[in-house]
Amino acid sequence: MRILVAEDERFLADLVAEGLRKRTMAVDVAYDGAGALERLAVNEYDVLVLDRDLPLVHGDEICRELAQREEAVRILMLTASGAVHERVDGLNLGADDYLAKPFAFDELVARIRALARRNAPPLPPVLGRRGVTLDTARREASRDGRLLALSPKEYAVLEVLMQARGGVVSAEELLERAWDENTDPFTTVVKVTVSKLRAKLGEPPVIVTVPGSGYRL
Repeated sequence: MRILVAEDERFLADLVAEGLRKRTMAVDVAYDGAGALERLAVNEYDVLVLDRDLPLVHGDEICRELAQREEAVRILMLTASGAVHERVDGLNLGADDYLAKPFAFDELVARIRALARRNAPPLPPVLGRRGVTLDTARREASRDGRLLALSPKEYAVLEVLMQARGGVVSAEELLERAWDENTDPFTTVVKVTVSKLRAKLGEPPVIVTVPGSGYRL
């Protein structure tokens, strides 16, 4: 899951981003509306966490532009006001959900995941393949009943491979879906993470390298 957090309060933006990364999400951050639009133009996001009162380009204008472009990204709008008319205005502009500040972080995470599910094909809450089980609600992975101690990135890579249901996933797609924009596209981080994941999954190997194409489970 790839998320863009657009929030001008830098401490809050960085705190939210770090918390979401710990929940296995790939997160980019923009501190103003112009930066948010720039990132939305070059990256594909599942969810945009959008502060309504952004400098340079207001959150309302971003909503309007995304609606006109018919972008697939889901919008969770944040505001310091919890008034009903504020929520109605935001939803009418094109936001998919609305959350007033201050908010509970667990609620933010739950709303982001709910919005992301709207864009994804329906999947069961527990994925299973070749003895590997992924409980997406508990964010737990196991093989043949053995719980796996995975890092957030290892879990994210395994989730993408499991969702492919045996299809080949390229290294580029893994990089796009499991890492943020600060990752060097020429890095070996995907290869290294897949290698560590293979070691934790154990024998016999279940992740296959497809030469010139990517990986499949």
